[in-house]
Amino acid sequence: MGRLICAGLGPGAADLMSLRAARVIEGAREVAYFRKKGRKGMARTIVEGMLHPEAVEHAMEYPVTTELPFASPAYREALALFYDDWADRLAAIARESDVVVLCEGDPFFYGSFMHLHSRLQDRLEIEVIPGITGMSGCWTATGVPITWGDDVLTVLPGTLPEAELARRLQDTDAAVIMKTGRNLPQIRAALETAGRLGDAWLCVRGTMEGQRIAPLAGVDPEDCPYFATVILHGNGRRPSLDDLA
Repeated sequence: MGRLICAGLGPGAADLMSLRAARVIEGAREVAYFRKKGRKGMARTIVEGMLHPEAVEHAMEYPVTTELPFASPAYREALALFYDDWADRLAAIARESDVVVLCEGDPFFYGSFMHLHSRLQDRLEIEVIPGITGMSGCWTATGVPITWGDDVLTVLPGTLPEAELARRLQDTDAAVIMKTGRNLPQIRAALETAGRLGDAWLCVRGTMEGQRIAPLAGVDPEDCPYFATVILHGNGRRPSLDDLA
């Protein structure tokens, strides 16, 4: 009987992966990863050159991504059937050998793997290898600490209604907004309503080739790929020389 091992790949740069994840991936004979139809997939791209020559690859292609509204019944049904199917397939593979599932960032932080985990946790042995989150890679790339002193950090999905985003942005010191892409116009509007647009940064492909960081106020709302994160730094009590003495 094998195991299901989910390896968190970190924020994107292969050398920011943990040693444990790298060792597991290099030795794996069964490797699964999510991707959009017709694409290589970000997870597979990150591990290019790392896989064992005898590794069998299982590309889990989403039936839909942005073609249907996120909250629509059709979208939810299609994804539920997709995860059910792949949970059964991976369980069958794991009866014979270990199978490694690749996951960008950290598997338990907005990771697609969570949907497989909930379906398989009572059916087979599962190991999850944590990874540096994408948001950590993005705020580090800005060169400015995300929080200071007693700052409160809020992590928000950009899919929230604009009014909800604005309310939460008004109530926090620092923020990370994920799931941007086509949601950037409403994210920008929410930041403007909260009076925080001038403090926000957009980080595209953080830690990866082609990384781009710019003040959000000057970014074209239509120029925002999926792998982008909005960063809002906190402004709490900053350490003085006396504090560091």
